[in-house]
Amino acid sequence: MKTTRDLVLGVGLLMLAGCQDPAKDKPMASVGSAVPAATASASPSAPAAGSEKLGFSQATSKVEFVGAKITGKHQGKFKTFSGTVELVGGRLEGGKVRVEIELASVETDAEKLTGHLKTGDFFDVEKHPKAVFESTSVTPGGQGGTHTVTGNLELRGTKKSVSFPATLALSDGELTVKAEFGINRKDFGLVYPGKPDDLIADNVVIRLDIQAPRKK
Repeated sequence: MKTTRDLVLGVGLLMLAGCQDPAKDKPMASVGSAVPAATASASPSAPAAGSEKLGFSQATSKVEFVGAKITGKHQGKFKTFSGTVELVGGRLEGGKVRVEIELASVETDAEKLTGHLKTGDFFDVEKHPKAVFESTSVTPGGQGGTHTVTGNLELRGTKKSVSFPATLALSDGELTVKAEFGINRKDFGLVYPGKPDDLIADNVVIRLDIQAPRKK
């Protein structure tokens, strides 16, 4: 005979099946084994010959996410992050992208959830204070964007290759990057299921709105 906990979990699973996936209408990122990055220059902090390095941070950009559980959705963002985009010959193709996110800077629309995300159930910020993304390729085309960005994402001690569509636009004054895609949190060890009667959806929507000014 099933225990009360089993019954509650069963009801929760049925409710989750009818719960809207926040990434239902979004392109899904493909996730696989981490791949070696292209050969780095002798000085990682300096751009290679003929290239241009642009910087960005939370001052001009946004890194946001949307998660869902049976009882509803939650909006979130990271308040502290920094990154660089290296153009090669004034072109996006063949360039490099690097982003570092301070996970303790997470903020959501619910104070209790914000605190919970910092614990070992989710980001475990004491052991893994940063998430790091380093691109391995930027190529034109892709469903849902002008380009496809592929790179290694390290989160909670797990590093995997992630590929997602993005809309990139380069002008004389800046580079803009906009992307909205789904990703399965369990691919990076975020396996906390939620309460038996309020289970958490596996997919999370990532929203990127990056503005990297060019030096005049």
